[in-house]
Parts: sequence; C-alpha cells; structure tokens
Amino acid sequence: MDSDRNPGGFGGRDGRESSAAATPGAAPGSGTAGRGRPTGRQRLKAGLWPPRITRAQLTVALLLFVLGLGLAIQVRSTSDNSALRGARQEDLVRILDELDSRTQRLEDEKRRLEQQRTELETSSDQAEEARRQTRQKEQQLGILAGTVAAQGPGITLTVDDRSGTVEPDMLLDAVQELRAAGAEAIEVNGHRVVADTYFTGSGGNVEVGGRKIDAPYRFEVIGKPQDLEPALNIPGGIVRTLEKEQATATVVRSEKIVVDALRPEKQPDYARSSAR
Repeated sequence: MDSDRNPGGFGGRDGRESSAAATPGAAPGSGTAGRGRPTGRQRLKAGLWPPRITRAQLTVALLLFVLGLGLAIQVRSTSDNSALRGARQEDLVRILDELDSRTQRLEDEKRRLEQQRTELETSSDQAEEARRQTRQKEQQLGILAGTVAAQGPGITLTVDDRSGTVEPDMLLDAVQELRAAGAEAIEVNGHRVVADTYFTGSGGNVEVGGRKIDAPYRFEVIGKPQDLEPALNIPGGIVRTLEKEQATATVVRSEKIVVDALRPEKQPDYARSSAR
C-alpha cells in the first residue's frame, strides 16, 4: 500500500524536505543571502550622508565666501559709477565746474566765519561786536529773502525769444544754473527771484510768481562774474539749450548790478523761533 501511494519511491515527508533543501540552490543570490548585500544605490547614499567635512574643506569654503563677497561689492561699486561713465563730455565738464565753484564758496564761507570768530574773541566790547554781526547777518538774510535791495558785481543775461519757443522750465533751468554757480540775488524783468519763486505758462506766455512777463527776458544777477558767465556758456549749458530753440542768449559782465525789486515781508503762520 505504501508503494502504491509513492510510486517514485519517496515518502511524503522526505519529498517535502528534499524540495525545501533544493530551493536555495535553484535560485542563487535570492532570498536571505541576497538581502545581506547592499546595492550600489545604498552604498552611494551611505557615502554621501551624513556629510563628513574636514578642516581643509571648511577653510576653502570660507575663502570662497570672502572672495565672492568682495566681487559682489566691486560689481556694485562699478554699477554706481555707471551714470557718470555714460555721461557726455559737456555734462562732465559742467559737473566739474559746479563742484569747483561750490568748493570755492565753501572755502570763502569758512574763512568768513573764522574771521567773525576771531573778531568776537579779540574785540574789547564783545556785546557791541555781536550786535554788529547780527545786523550784518540780518542784511544778508534780507537779500536772500528778497526783502532788501542789493547791488554788486555780476552779469546780465538777456534772452531774446522772438519765435516764442522758450518754455518756462528753460528759464527755471537758467535760475538753477545761476544759483549753482553762486548767484546771491536774481531779478527777472522786474520780479525778484527767491527760493519759492515759480515759473508757469507756456512758450511766449511765461509767468513768474503768477505775473506775466514778456520777451526779451532780462536776468539781473549779483555774484562773481568769473563763475556765473562760464556756468551759462559751458557745452550743454543753458545758452546752448536756448540757441537750439532758436532763441538768442547774451551774457554781459558788469562791476555793478542793482537788484532792487522787493518781495513783501511775510510772517510765518505757524513757525516760531526756537531760540531762548
């Protein structure tokens, strides 16, 4: 009976044991033995993480950071100067002349203040000297505010606009260039020009401070003629700009310019002196 159930001569238990024993040899590299070896991806991951940083690598990284920071600062500094590098030659000449004029005016102001200090320190009657300087300062502020007449050396700028092409902003540019060159008092066609003076209208219909003026436009300017005239005649200056608009601009130096158009003295509504 046993031989009939097992024709091949193998018992049931022996057959199962033989089959189980033969399985590992039939598929080499699989099963438990295969899981014991790490794959290439696992070996690469194990080599990269966690990172192992040596002192030499840290030093090199720090040097590269400092080098990059220096290059970024240099590039930014170069880009800041790009406006002047791209400027025209006449614009650079004008800027240089204005800087020279401002430097000279600051030096003159410094010497004047030092002289005032010396006078106060050496004067026998310091109270009287202080009052004298106060009156002098009051006159100077009155000239700047347009409430006091002034005279002195300067220039006369005459703009003849027969075609009516000169716009108000061009006249304002002339005032700005004169101030940058050291103008201390300006009068245009009988109107005193101060800090709050404005130019409006259009070509051939210009208003100064709300009052209409007609061509030719005559600027009476008190200041150092040697600074005022070159500031207007430099390449790209107001004289060249007006000539492009078919207008004629004439600058004449004078040893005595009178600016006697006055502005009404206005008391501030809210501001009060903080001096005690």
